[in-house]
Amino acid sequence: MAVTVRTISAALKNLKPFHAPNLIPKKKKNGFFYKMSSSTESPSLTHSITLPSKQSEPVHILAAPGVSSSDFWSAIDSSLFKQWLHNLQTENGILANDTMTLRQVLIQVPGIVFARGPAVAMLILLESEGETYAVLTEQARVPVGRIILELPAGMLDDDKGDIVGTAVREVEEETGIKLNVEDMVDLTAFLDSSTGSTVFPSPGGCDEEISIFLCRKRVDKEIITHLQGKETGLREHGELIKVRVVPYKNLWRTTADCKVLVAVALLEMAKNEGLLPSLAT
Repeated sequence: MAVTVRTISAALKNLKPFHAPNLIPKKKKNGFFYKMSSSTESPSLTHSITLPSKQSEPVHILAAPGVSSSDFWSAIDSSLFKQWLHNLQTENGILANDTMTLRQVLIQVPGIVFARGPAVAMLILLESEGETYAVLTEQARVPVGRIILELPAGMLDDDKGDIVGTAVREVEEETGIKLNVEDMVDLTAFLDSSTGSTVFPSPGGCDEEISIFLCRKRVDKEIITHLQGKETGLREHGELIKVRVVPYKNLWRTTADCKVLVAVALLEMAKNEGLLPSLAT
């Protein structure tokens, strides 16, 4: 799958600029091969990198309109960009298994705010034979360059604010599990009203606010076995998702997904204060 990546140099604005030498190709630097554009060629800001991986085609780096030369080279030479390239090729990186190809990176102007809007995530707990399991999705995440285990989640696609309906739809699309609205508990509703009953994962650069729901069900062990490794997602939209089922007792240490960690914290505090309804038999 070809992936076009857009990166933002907002966090890189204050880094020391990197000035490319004219007409001199760079040798290996920090594990990457750089090929500089000649000053006699097109004046547009471009750059190419050949990754030390199985990918044969070079990665083209372009500057968006309005990006200065100093910001462009500062972004490329920054430790953040180099770390991102490294993450792409690690054992859990999205380029590691050759299912994706990185073709282009667009460096945009500093100071951009990512207006993502409201979203919803679902903590699904399945109880079977005295054990509780959590349902996660495994997805390739380009911004961090890695395969990540996450809660099933999605953005609200319209202005109707149907958070519950969105949660039900996203869970079915990403895991194949059909939920009933009456089985869902809004964990973020237990927060103080001053918070708006949502959580902000990265308010320094993104307006995304997430409502987190809980759904608990009793199921046969065969259901859990069937879900493990199931391939789901809207393939026509480029979603390549696998379902992973993990014991709830290990959930907090299984993934770095902040939605998971927030959901576990909210669930445990709600249990401690007796706020959760009993699970139907």
